[in-house]
Amino acid sequence: MRERSALKVEAIQAPQPVVKRRGLLRYLGPAFVASVAYIDPGNFAANIQGGSQFGYRLLWVLLWSNAMAILVQYLSAKLGIVTGLNLPQNCRKHFSRRSTIFLWVAAEVSAIATDLAEFLGAAIGLYLLFGTPVMERMLGRSGSLFVAALISAVIVFGILALQVAGYRWFEGGIIGFVSIIGICYAIEVFLVHPEWRMVAFHTLVPTLDSRNPRAFHDSIYTAVAMLGATVMPHVVYLHSALVQPRLKELEGRSVGNGSLLLEKARYLRFEWIDILVAMNGAWLINSAMIVVAALSLSNVGLAMPTIEDAYRTLGPLLGPAAAVIFAVALLCSGLSSSTVGVLAGQVIIEGFLDIKFPIFLRRLITIIPALMVIAVGLDPLRILVLSQVVLSFTLPFALVPLMVLTNRKDVMGEYVSNQRMRYAGWVTVGIIVGLNLVLVGQLAVN
Repeated sequence: MRERSALKVEAIQAPQPVVKRRGLLRYLGPAFVASVAYIDPGNFAANIQGGSQFGYRLLWVLLWSNAMAILVQYLSAKLGIVTGLNLPQNCRKHFSRRSTIFLWVAAEVSAIATDLAEFLGAAIGLYLLFGTPVMERMLGRSGSLFVAALISAVIVFGILALQVAGYRWFEGGIIGFVSIIGICYAIEVFLVHPEWRMVAFHTLVPTLDSRNPRAFHDSIYTAVAMLGATVMPHVVYLHSALVQPRLKELEGRSVGNGSLLLEKARYLRFEWIDILVAMNGAWLINSAMIVVAALSLSNVGLAMPTIEDAYRTLGPLLGPAAAVIFAVALLCSGLSSSTVGVLAGQVIIEGFLDIKFPIFLRRLITIIPALMVIAVGLDPLRILVLSQVVLSFTLPFALVPLMVLTNRKDVMGEYVSNQRMRYAGWVTVGIIVGLNLVLVGQLAVN
């Protein structure tokens, strides 16, 4: 028993042994796939609004939201590594059938809303990048978006094929997309020449716009929108599944229970590093979005600039290359997040219902609502906002089961969360859920 207790690892307090670079590189990947949810088209919209209206003032929101995201993603990965089951499978195993069905319905609603928003984001990115005035005159805006959506669907099917080739190929493809987004925004930041002293100040010191009551109210609303959408429900389910392929490899190599316990402890340390690198990378990209919006969109006279407004404004201000780079980043965000959303949907339906569901069929089904939205002429940007409201309602049904399971000794054994981790987890859940409810209330009033 003492030997097993000695193996217990809390990555937040973590460790001890020296991490070998070659060993670490084999474990990098799952958190990068999960990080895509933090730089999806919804984040583009929220950060553009925050930066254009309030300059650097809300950078601190991203810092704190990133800290909460790191904790939640670690708990999800830890649950998957320790139990050998993903979050939906653990719910099916440890909760009643009625509760499991209820949680599955909530998870499916969040997965559908996610798929819709991210697929629309990919279509908008492709439309901005390759749409031409001739095409728009022939097909109109809705027709051009519809064509872009069909092309996006084909590309996403191609990315999903990487999953069939092997999880390392898939992770490599997603890491490539994340890298392109990061490079694009590094170039954008270079073009706008930010005041780094002010960037650092507003990142570390919480501030709101206090010029007048209306500005103060709007800055709170925007901060809540940015922070409340921090953790996407689908990626909470997904991260616990992304760690499974490597875990199966460890189980195949390990001889004896003690050896497997040591390998799991090692995997947890590596996954903690994976999460830190990936989540902090996503935080830097989001911060760059705020900085670019603050310097390029704050004086153009648009009360609430959209993604398309940002694209059309960057060209005249910073040159055509800036607009193209922005569209490339948005397209990569939409394609990668759409692909990850489909994968999460597959994990949800298979885990909760214990059935096999082809991932390509899942993609085909989720394409239909997005194509219908575009075909009937609904505003894709409005649908993006509405999808975030749906996700706000379904978020607690992912976070609360995660906390309950990781705090149960009969589930986690020697890896059960300690008291400090429990407090931090429940405070995080309370903040995220509370702010999402405030956001929904604000949207209802407005």
